[in-house]
Amino acid sequence: MTNFAARLRAREQLVGYWVVLDAPPSTERIARVGYDYVVLDGQHGLLSTRGILDGLMAIDAAGGATVGLVRVEANNATPIGRALDAGAAGVIVPLVDSGEDAAYAVRAAKYPPSGIRSYGPTRAGLRIGPVPAESDAATVVLAMIETASGLANVEAICATPGLDGIYVGPSDLCLAIGGKFPGDPDVADEFEAAIRHIAEVAAAAGVAAGIHNPDGASAKARLAQGYTYATVSSDIDHLQGVAAEHLATVKG
Repeated sequence: MTNFAARLRAREQLVGYWVVLDAPPSTERIARVGYDYVVLDGQHGLLSTRGILDGLMAIDAAGGATVGLVRVEANNATPIGRALDAGAAGVIVPLVDSGEDAAYAVRAAKYPPSGIRSYGPTRAGLRIGPVPAESDAATVVLAMIETASGLANVEAICATPGLDGIYVGPSDLCLAIGGKFPGDPDVADEFEAAIRHIAEVAAAAGVAAGIHNPDGASAKARLAQGYTYATVSSDIDHLQGVAAEHLATVKG
């Protein structure tokens, strides 16, 4: 855990995967592939609190260096604390619009005196800590940049003390800059300018910069562009895509 946090804070290049299905055996298999991290999506994914716990246990059961992160459902102390108590190596916090929002996320994820996290490490106490300072050092807090306000305030967000990095949600960001749908070609230039700007601001602030990607080629390109960690697609998208490929092969 500590190694992952240190690597992310050092802006090393990391590659992750996204999980939306409540299917621990498949999550365990994904964690065995060799990704640096696997994100369990507690916001838009099909995962309950128990599903997040089971997913984190499945990632650990894989036995490698892969760690489990959780995108929590909201910038709220309850889901943030619950994810960390369950053993997440960090949280991705959605809809961060300002430096004040980012500061709240950090406080929610950290124990006193620097934060407001309630002490109840539950499963995390077996693996991260249980000394509060050790837990704070070993877990990361990442703020999503995905709204018009978040983009406008990205400098203040990246300058937030205790924030380890930012994470771009490209679908919502595209809508935020005027796209009619994610990937709208009519705003492609504005979108790419925003993507470059976010990476540059994060680099200047010395924090990690991450982004979601539809495939490995896109993730590789974003890392070359200056992003320091990149997530590849999701389990549900790959399940459908591979199934469709095999069906097309059979039918010629």
